[in-house]
Amino acid sequence: MPTYLRRHLMVRGEYARLILSGRKRATVRIGKVVPKYYEVIIHSWGRPVAKAEITRVVYKRVKELTDEDALKDGFRNRGELIKELRKVYGDVGPNDVVTIIEFDVTFKFDELTPDDPYLGLKPPDIGRLALRYLRSSFTKDEVRVLEEVAKGSSIRRVARKLTGSPLNRATVRKVLRKALKLLVAKKIITPS
Repeated sequence: MPTYLRRHLMVRGEYARLILSGRKRATVRIGKVVPKYYEVIIHSWGRPVAKAEITRVVYKRVKELTDEDALKDGFRNRGELIKELRKVYGDVGPNDVVTIIEFDVTFKFDELTPDDPYLGLKPPDIGRLALRYLRSSFTKDEVRVLEEVAKGSSIRRVARKLTGSPLNRATVRKVLRKALKLLVAKKIITPS
């Protein structure tokens, strides 16, 4: 039975450093992992660290892993990768299925733009982060706005769907500004 990867990819702190440095361009996970979306937010240290686009997904058995797979995952060789898989997952056998998820980082959260109204983030990113970290800080109506924005709908479409008129975009923008302000205040994101 596969596991589904949604919009958020969790990694340990040492792996986040490798991702941000460009040394880690893939993650190897035990089992069959199926991405539902090809744009994900990578999280570590209890906050988002980067946005990435999944470029390739490969399924193999542990015994089929190569040094090249290990290098993409930030390890020196296949043996080091398998040792780490055993450390993280426990008993890992040669016939166990692994998923290699390759990705390109498209945005680093330590490169926010202070003079941009949304700090360089796209509205769907703000919606996804606010729902993940701060859902309880919003009213039921605000959560509906964030959920629609998080789906990738434009501010205009969200206003039309929830208020009946695309002219009510100010309502959607107000919720996004509140979400962004709270994300910064709680230090989930920090403008440089």
